[in-house]
Amino acid sequence: MSAFRDRREAGRRLAAALADLESARPVVLALPRGGVAVAAEIATTLRAPLDLVFVRKLGVPRQPEYAMGAIAEDDPPVIVRNKRVIGALRLTGRAFDEVRSREQIELERRRQAYLGDRPRVDIAGRVVILVDDGIATGMTMRAAALATAKRGAQRIVITTPVADLAVAAELRREFGEVVCLEEPEALSSVGYYYADFSEVGDDEVREILRRDAGSGLTARAPLPGD
Repeated sequence: MSAFRDRREAGRRLAAALADLESARPVVLALPRGGVAVAAEIATTLRAPLDLVFVRKLGVPRQPEYAMGAIAEDDPPVIVRNKRVIGALRLTGRAFDEVRSREQIELERRRQAYLGDRPRVDIAGRVVILVDDGIATGMTMRAAALATAKRGAQRIVITTPVADLAVAAELRREFGEVVCLEEPEALSSVGYYYADFSEVGDDEVREILRRDAGSGLTARAPLPGD
């Protein structure tokens, strides 16, 4: 039996686990696309502004589901390398850079498609809840967390419904806080833990962000104690 009905239900359960953070007036940052549906429920429950952190997995050539790293938005971009995979497959720097360049183009496309002229939430000095719908290798979440730290977040709470046990432990060692409802050993498929793991499309991401903008929380985004 699946652990979660869908991403929205998973988000509501995570929001309950994060209830103590509401008083810190956090910012919720979602990893598109699947993480946005989870994060929206958390942002609504905690009355927190919702924004995105743009990150892309760097898949092995001809095996794109196999992560050799990740890239996250910044100037210059944050790049994470999976040295174990790169070494085991003897991947060249050229092969890595070709995938990185292609995924950076997609990252920029998504930024324009989802945000347009929407202002970004200033996270400097803030408590930031980073949200994805699942963590298997941890490459994209690690890149997202590093990019978030570079933007000046005061505290980062990595949040997901399901994560590989060993990967969650690694993220805790590096970033401190990981809130996860399910931590199986050797996670092979995030989708296995959802009864409905339908793909989240661009239009759904834009609609969630549109609703959030209408709530006024994005514009407010004050520091605690303001």
